[in-house]
Amino acid sequence: MAGHIFEGGCACGAVRYRAEGRPEYETLCHCSDCRRASGAPVVGWVTFRTDHVRWSRMPKLRRSSERATRGFCAECGTALSYQLVAKPELVDLTLGSLDEPTALPPKDHTFTRSQLRWLVFADGLPRHPAERDA
Repeated sequence: MAGHIFEGGCACGAVRYRAEGRPEYETLCHCSDCRRASGAPVVGWVTFRTDHVRWSRMPKLRRSSERATRGFCAECGTALSYQLVAKPELVDLTLGSLDEPTALPPKDHTFTRSQLRWLVFADGLPRHPAERDA
């Protein structure tokens, strides 16, 4: 995947990004914070090195907890990024905001202890009750 380019952005087109190279990880997160921030029952994320992501316009940032900041489009509200304060070298981008989200399928499920009981996946992917072991 070296040399690969992944592009995406918000629903209205005001914020676009370009991520280059190999992603660090792809996951489906079931935590309640992601559900509330997105309005969806689960959120797909792809992690890149921060210096491999270029923004056409920086997303609006919101400190969503003591440990993280979330980015979104100030115009349309599309959830775009998540970044741990303790790991500024990495940024998670929402899989759904990619132009071609099928190019980066998730490798597991995280925070399954918070998974909605009526949401059932038969994908056979590994499941982690909290964060996956790095």
